[in-house]
Amino acid sequence: MIQVHPFIIFIASIFTSNMIFSNFLGMCSFIALSKEIPTALGLGIAVTMVLSFTTVLNYFVYWYIVLPLGLEYLMYILFILVIAAFVQLLEMVMDRYLPTLYYALGIFLPLITVNCAILGVSLFMVTRQYNFFQTLGFAVGSGIGWALAITAMAGIRSKLNESSIPEGLRGVPITLIITGIMALAFIGFSGMVQIQ
Repeated sequence: MIQVHPFIIFIASIFTSNMIFSNFLGMCSFIALSKEIPTALGLGIAVTMVLSFTTVLNYFVYWYIVLPLGLEYLMYILFILVIAAFVQLLEMVMDRYLPTLYYALGIFLPLITVNCAILGVSLFMVTRQYNFFQTLGFAVGSGIGWALAITAMAGIRSKLNESSIPEGLRGVPITLIITGIMALAFIGFSGMVQIQ
């Protein structure tokens, strides 16, 4: 197993190994829901919760079910089942206790199930052979990094609504340009710490 301190993994997954800016995972909901800060922040919190809990659950599924029973060929399906079940539970809780956020997120809340960042974190946890605390740091840090990225993008896009942008760059094109610039800014942290 990789002997990197869990706090280092936590910090690196927020900044230098950010799921959006270094792996470009979770871009569809990042682009679609980064128009308003409250919606982006709500989705960021939901993704952080889902990432944290499902990665830890998938850690136990992998080490205590998949490997002992030799079910490596079912790993993807089992991981997605865990993610889908947890997202369904989160969706029911949000519908009951946070209806405004539930309706603001709309179709993208159930789509967290197929957010490639969620599955990607679980798969990185397996390929990097993290122990439990490394997995926890990686999952929470990846969620916080994703939430930070979408909230920052929402703040920038809300300011762009007040600006005059050429017609051909409005919407997705300017969002992708800003994403590239933000990725370059996050690369500036790579001298601090980086995980692979």
